[in-house]
Amino acid sequence: MSMNIALSGLGAAQKDLNTTSNNIANANTFGFKESRAEFGDVYSNSIFSNAKTTTGGGVQTSTVAQQFHEGSSIYTNNPLDLRVSGSGFFAVADNKNEAANSNLTRNGAFQLNNENELVNSEGKFLLGYPVNKDTNTVASYEAKALKIDDIFGQPTASKNITVSVNLPNKETVPKTQPFDFNNADSFSRSTSSTIYDSLGKPYKMTTYYVAKYDPNAVAPAVTNANTWDVFQTVTDNNGTEKALDAQVPGVAPNPNSAAGSNGHMGYVLKFDANGQPLQTTPLNIQMETFANAGIEVGGADATQAIAMNYDDLTQYASAFEVRKFQDVDGASTGYLSKVDIDPDGNILASYSNGKDLVVGRIAMARVANEQGLTQLGGSLWNSTQESGEVIWGDASQGSFGAIKSGTLEQSNIDMTQELVDLISAQRNFQASSRALDVNNQLQQNILQIR
Repeated sequence: MSMNIALSGLGAAQKDLNTTSNNIANANTFGFKESRAEFGDVYSNSIFSNAKTTTGGGVQTSTVAQQFHEGSSIYTNNPLDLRVSGSGFFAVADNKNEAANSNLTRNGAFQLNNENELVNSEGKFLLGYPVNKDTNTVASYEAKALKIDDIFGQPTASKNITVSVNLPNKETVPKTQPFDFNNADSFSRSTSSTIYDSLGKPYKMTTYYVAKYDPNAVAPAVTNANTWDVFQTVTDNNGTEKALDAQVPGVAPNPNSAAGSNGHMGYVLKFDANGQPLQTTPLNIQMETFANAGIEVGGADATQAIAMNYDDLTQYASAFEVRKFQDVDGASTGYLSKVDIDPDGNILASYSNGKDLVVGRIAMARVANEQGLTQLGGSLWNSTQESGEVIWGDASQGSFGAIKSGTLEQSNIDMTQELVDLISAQRNFQASSRALDVNNQLQQNILQIR
């Protein structure tokens, strides 16, 4: 009996040594969770035994329990290196077409495969949710493999330009009149931006601002800070700059139209004493079509027309400032240039045409009882009946932690504590070995009795 007790002690000490050694061996494994061997005593009696004098029967391993507290962070320059700050797991699947058969992991070292799908080092697919491109909300909470397209969309023609600008309330009036874009002395300010035709070809669109002369001003060389003429031009594929006339509605002569040289037609912006546009000032101006302007488009849609929409137009006593000049519609074919992931798990893809697109949201998973998860190796776990069903959700929502991009979660073991546990397990092993040796000597002595 005593030899069996000592033998069970050896087995328990060996289990403790194995568990501690496994923790130490995985000190640099991302997302690894330390294990702890837990033991219970063996005790049995019967109705024919005296419970007061019955000794225990040794020790047994109750469980090897994993500890799911968070590990420390290691920072990288890779935006696809992720960690969960808080509770929750990433979900990965062996087969992208069978996302329901998924595993859980805290190892967030992901990369793009040859089909631009997010996978881990073992080729397992990271699962996420499809996102509505217009609202950036989750379209369906059915987790699927995530893919980032390396090419974004078809070319689209520029149609609407949103402008936010401040025109200074005092500006030197151009020396030469009327306006001529070939003469720098005929305009006060100019800005340029890129627009696109229906084939995605770029054009330079230039806006010219002309401070109007007021003969009633005290200083004739300075505008009275209430009126500006604005003209637009487009430089075509031949490098020729051509005027793009404004189609200002109204009966001619229209007070909101501005005339330049060679018949160029612009529009007028007028301001009140508070630096705000007058109610009669048009803030949405439709320009003529490229065909009417004689712009060479090389096979693209010549009926393309630009609408200038002034979103925030002011005339304050401050410097000339273009706060926004946004092409709402136009874009050429874009190629993937950058990937970012925010704390909510949204994957933001940036393309070479200047467009940013949320291509998906990383799925988060958790279970009611983490201790009930089955360990698979490779920092992977499977749900079981003891752990409960997998609960899906979003990062930074409810009990789910946030996602940190460019960061990995290190193993959560404490090397100092593990070395102390190793010494303790070694002492227990030695003590059980000594008990076994003593039992052996006693039996030898008995066998030698004559």
